[in-house]
Amino acid sequence: MTLSIVARDLETNDLGAAVTSRFFAVGSIVPWTRSGVGAVCTQALSDPRFGVRVLQALEAGIPVKLAVDGLMDGRENRGHAQLHGIAADGMTAAFTGAECIEWSGSCAGDNASVAGNMLAGPGVVDATLEGFVASTGRPLAERLLRAIIAGERAGGDKRGKQSAAVVVHGARSHAEVNLRVDDHPDPVAELWRIYEVGHARYFGFLAAMRDDAPGRDLLERRVEAWTAEHGNVDFSEFWSRDPWKD
Repeated sequence: MTLSIVARDLETNDLGAAVTSRFFAVGSIVPWTRSGVGAVCTQALSDPRFGVRVLQALEAGIPVKLAVDGLMDGRENRGHAQLHGIAADGMTAAFTGAECIEWSGSCAGDNASVAGNMLAGPGVVDATLEGFVASTGRPLAERLLRAIIAGERAGGDKRGKQSAAVVVHGARSHAEVNLRVDDHPDPVAELWRIYEVGHARYFGFLAAMRDDAPGRDLLERRVEAWTAEHGNVDFSEFWSRDPWKD
């Protein structure tokens, strides 16, 4: 079903993930990242809760291997699940259930982990990791994209192509790169195209954002001014309205 890579940039400590699959909107359920914490991909019988739980464990200081193994231990559906992740310290861990459809498995290198299922063969994950290593020195998002391009050229998902995504978290709380292609005949090529288009203005706009913008003090003053003019308004009626009728 899916090929993915999670990785850390050793120079910047950025964390990110890239994924491609013969599945609709894979970027909405497989990759999970958090600034200064880690990156996780949950696939095969994908469960977004796995991504959230592993990141919570990493943030609490639990090593990534214990987080992944502990989450999978004893679960009824573990045979059909695949989960891998990387922590902020560069350590990785991966789990592939015994009932995942072949070829399925993973490999890891320095500051990177690759996993996939329903692939053309083990050479796909090896080529993905090699593509990541070969692009050392480039921005993390580009390295992740070059990695899945290499994996796709080695055979990729044996069922075909449909969607792809790349996410990178740096020092800011918001993602510095967050791009998805949900349904396309050549999603990785399309993802690369929109990544290049993003350099025109998009990435510069995100880079200029401050975590505290527009500023807590400014926001509080605006709220106080609005309340002084309009009073405290009860929005419960608004939220209870049916948007398809009102």
